[in-house]
Amino acid sequence: MADTAAVEVLADVHRGVGRILLNRPKALNALTTGMVAAIDRVLAGWEHTALSAVVIASTSPKAFCAGGDIRTIREHSVAGNAGASELFFASEYRLNARIAEYPVPVVSLIDGLCMGGGLGLSVHGGFRVVTERAVLAMPETGIGFFPDVGASYFLPRLPGAIGMYLGLTGHRLDAADALYTGLATHFVPADGLDAVGEALADNPGDPVDVVLNRLADRSPVADSGLAEVRGDVDWAFGAPALGEIEKRLRHLDTPWAAAALAALEAASPQSLEITHALLARGRQHTLRECLAAELALTRTTVRSPDFLEGVRAALADKDRSPHWQRAPLGGRTPTT
Repeated sequence: MADTAAVEVLADVHRGVGRILLNRPKALNALTTGMVAAIDRVLAGWEHTALSAVVIASTSPKAFCAGGDIRTIREHSVAGNAGASELFFASEYRLNARIAEYPVPVVSLIDGLCMGGGLGLSVHGGFRVVTERAVLAMPETGIGFFPDVGASYFLPRLPGAIGMYLGLTGHRLDAADALYTGLATHFVPADGLDAVGEALADNPGDPVDVVLNRLADRSPVADSGLAEVRGDVDWAFGAPALGEIEKRLRHLDTPWAAAALAALEAASPQSLEITHALLARGRQHTLRECLAAELALTRTTVRSPDFLEGVRAALADKDRSPHWQRAPLGGRTPTT
């Protein structure tokens, strides 16, 4: 595993800038336990090195990181190997905390897909650069899981009820939406991404923010579709209970509300309940407290019928037709 991880995670120091490259392109850089451990070892080793910044990027234009290797987690659950799943999540969350607390600025270059664990690698660092090809999402409720990697910390801290909306529906954000929500901090065109590391190395005394702003093209944030429906997002997803969110979406009767309602009805009812409860409490807890709560939840969730069925439908058989344990939203579940 160590040899494989060494190939799937490339790292070096170039003129005072640490560089970590995710290099598992065929799997869209889906994170394995070995990859997580390799990144953690690299960062731990650099903590006492005189670096001006650390850059995390991908060798693939299709994906920064499509998330954790959830299909393997399902295989562990089916085989009754709870220890392997525990090791993965504990290692991943430890890495999330390390990135958040890192003594050197961490700059993630998000080109292509960035989902689930990919957000865990990037959003806890101070700088998240997106290109025009970026797509960000926390799609876990659609596979019988819940937004983790510290999402119960960072989603509730987004403006208004945006975090609840993203966590419950798995809505995909383009670069404009990512910048509007604050999940991304800077925009650099894909053809300018390679210049980021060099610019940081050339200007070690300048604030990272200033260096990135020099490279930035015109921000697409004015084109954010999410900004256009922000009032509706805050009203509907600011409701105190899942049933009330559903009622408000039906009341709105707009294309956006219909799409949001369809996403909720397609998701695992169990996942929606877990996610709503987690995000409602998240703003009053620290990142480490949120990660600890998420880790405790993984122990039961990865063995639940909805998780096994959701991953089967999405990633194993790919029929996209999960059969959840309980009826979805739509008036067939209590609204309390």
